[in-house]
Amino acid sequence: MPCGEKTKLPVPRPTVTKPSDRSSRLHPPSLVTALVIMCGITLYPPLLTNAAGHADMGMALALFFAMSAGFVRGVGFVPRASLWRGLFSGWACAVALSLAGFLKFLH
Repeated sequence: MPCGEKTKLPVPRPTVTKPSDRSSRLHPPSLVTALVIMCGITLYPPLLTNAAGHADMGMALALFFAMSAGFVRGVGFVPRASLWRGLFSGWACAVALSLAGFLKFLH
């Protein structure tokens, strides 16, 4: 090689991982749950109040968390980190919805 010529090194290409078919698809039960919660809270705000008519923060937290997890999982997004994947899974949506039902049953 003559002096002064630059050598070309191979440029590494970024690795693109294809998401599995299961992880990138819509999850209809979670999406429907999130849409029903969204419409229910919008059309009937007293759902988030206790017997005295004050805001029930536990109920609001459980329903809003269930709605958030339902939308994230429902549109097919699956986070990479296991903590976030667990928090925004269909199971987390179901647990939060069950907690909201339990809290409503207590009132």
